[in-house]
Amino acid sequence: MIKVSLLFLTIAVVLVCGQRRRPAKEEWNYRDGSEKVSMRGVANLTQVLDDWRFGILNKVKDLLQNDHQSLLPDYSRIQPLSEALDDLYKEFNALKAHLGDLTEKFAPLETFIDELKTERANAQKGSTNPMRRRVIKKTTPVS
Repeated sequence: MIKVSLLFLTIAVVLVCGQRRRPAKEEWNYRDGSEKVSMRGVANLTQVLDDWRFGILNKVKDLLQNDHQSLLPDYSRIQPLSEALDDLYKEFNALKAHLGDLTEKFAPLETFIDELKTERANAQKGSTNPMRRRVIKKTTPVS
């Protein structure tokens, strides 16, 4: 038992010491050796990559315009999604129709409320309170 614990302790000490002695990674210096780089080779590589990009983009554009079925999935094959969208569309149209019915039912009520507001406004403008008029006459001095 003591030998096993001593063995584990020794392994732990070795691992900890190994971790400390590991040198810290230096930051990569991209300028180091840059004077040795062939600019002609870089230009050629850049041209090759640019040509590839142009070719790939043209191929994808051509496929999307002329043969989109090969790139895009056929959603009509996905039956549950198709049925769910169909149900949602039917429910939306039913709600729209119900909203139209409610609008028709509330139209007379809105007209009645507008007429009532107009009558109240006219009644307040056209007539003054007779009790108020009497109080004002009594408090005003006669000359």
